Parts: sequence; structure tokens; C-alpha cells
Amino acid sequence: MSAALDTATATRSGKGHRDENFPVASHLIHPRNRPPILAFYYFVRAGDDVADHPDLSSEQKIALLDGLADALTGAGPSDPEAEPLKAELAARGLPPLHALELLDAFRMDARKNRYADWNELIHYCRYSAMPVGRYVLDVHGEDPARVYKASDAICAALQILNHLQDCGKDFAKMDRVYIPEETLRKHGATVAMLGEPTATPQLRAVISELAGRTLALLEEGRALPDLIDDTRLSMEIAAIHRLAVLLTRGLLTRDPLSEKVHHGKAAFALTALGAAAGALARRPFRGRLARAAA
Repeated sequence: MSAALDTATATRSGKGHRDENFPVASHLIHPRNRPPILAFYYFVRAGDDVADHPDLSSEQKIALLDGLADALTGAGPSDPEAEPLKAELAARGLPPLHALELLDAFRMDARKNRYADWNELIHYCRYSAMPVGRYVLDVHGEDPARVYKASDAICAALQILNHLQDCGKDFAKMDRVYIPEETLRKHGATVAMLGEPTATPQLRAVISELAGRTLALLEEGRALPDLIDDTRLSMEIAAIHRLAVLLTRGLLTRDPLSEKVHHGKAAFALTALGAAAGALARRPFRGRLARAAA
């Protein structure tokens, strides 16, 4: 194994799909579709760990990310982090586009740690979040023209929600701030406030505004479960959407610097189960619901 691959392996955080804030290839997903989703997750996790590694320079990170991309496309040496996804893509006849776009987002993280405004943040989400939803939909054979737009809105919302929940940690550990500078200025807040033990009223106003915009994205994607042909995927996305709405509403009243935004596992499970059951109950009417959404 090359020195580059040794370095890539050493950057792994040890985080797995069960450690994420939202379900990843849960047992709601049909068993035949779980392997390609998990292969995608662990390839992306390897890239994310590189981008977040505190001891690597920007140049080292980009070199490792380029190596992952080349291994996936066959343009460079094989990499154990890329081989499972490469095999799944070949078996399904799927292109590597979505995984490569996520690597572009990690390159942004290696070079950039501030965002000027909401549009710049959404541009980041286009590469850091939207490809995830698109890949899962492609694995299930869904129609991009029907489902991508709603999926993009939900994925951007999930990404921004994570940014808001982790705003203090991101600033303290990596000097990375996803909160738009324009929004901070609007409410008289500063980046330095992210390093305080509790959020100031100005920063709370910033988080509240961004949470409201995130809820608008979730509303834009609300119809997605009823647009999807695969019943099990519809239930999974309905559960994720409901959990995201619950957490985002929590940010309207909770301080992510000093309070836990997440609820307990039991409450989350009940919320997800209720949303999945609701999606299942709507299946007989999904044609009418999809037309109404359109």
C-alpha cells in the first residue's frame, strides 16, 4: 500500500452509519438496495474524514481526495475505500457522478471556512448534500424529473440543520463557520460569539432566522414521499423529513451552544415510526397527492 493510502486510512474517524443524526439505509430500505447505499456512505465518510482531519494541510487533504476520486473512476491506483462503491456502481450501471460531487464539497471544506450569504451556502449544499439524495433515488430507479427537486430541498435542509446544531463545535475544532456572514451582520452577531458557552441574543436571532429558512426548505420537499414509487423508500424519507422538522423547530427555542437539540432515542423512534406509517397509509392516494404537489 502506498504512503498516500496509509495516510488516507489513518484519517478515518471510526464513525459509522449508525452514528449519524438521521437513518442511513435503515431496515425500511429493501435489502437489495442497502449494500450500494452503505458502500456510498463509507466512501463518502472516508472523504469527509479527510476534509475534517485537524493535522492535514489543505494541500494534503486535496491530494488524498483526488486519490479517492481517481480510484473510483479508475484513473489512478486502487483504494480500499473506493473499491466497494466502484463494484456496486458497476453492478448497477450507475455513474460515479454523485460521489465525485461530494468529493468536490470536501475540497471546498479544505480550502474554505466562511460563507458570505445564503446563496453561497446553498451552492455548498448542492455538492455536499443534494448528491446523497439523488444517489439513493437513482439506486431505487426513481424518475429524476419527478423527484430530484423535492429531494434537493430536503437534503439542503438536513445539511443546514447539521450546521446549525454543530455551529459551536465546527468553530472551536476547525475554525469552520457555515452560518452566512450576511446573516450574522444583519443581527449584529459576530463569528466570535460561536465560541461562547451560551448563545447571545444576537446569535439566537441568527439561528432562529436560519432555522426558519430551513423549515421553508423542508416544506418545499414535503411531498417527496408521495412522489416516490418505492414504498419502503417513501417510508424512510417520510421518517427523515419528520425528524428534521422536529429538530429544526427545536432550534427556534433551544441554544445549540449550551443545549442538546436532539431528543431521546425513544422519542425519535416514535416520531419516525409515525411518519413512516403515515406515508404507508397515503400510498393508495399517492397519484392524487403527487398531482396536487405538481
